[in-house]
Amino acid sequence: MSINKTRSVLYAIARLLGDINAISSGSPKKVGQRIARRAAGRATGKALRRIFK
Repeated sequence: MSINKTRSVLYAIARLLGDINAISSGSPKKVGQRIARRAAGRATGKALRRIFK
């Protein structure tokens, strides 16, 4: 397994653990914030990809 694949897997696990942590906190506000931030991050990533393509 290459270093890039390993890094991708580790980042995916970290995102999953962050989701689990937000859900297990029991606070709907934290879950909502996490969903909003992930959506904003995806939108920003797409925009930057278009600019620097």
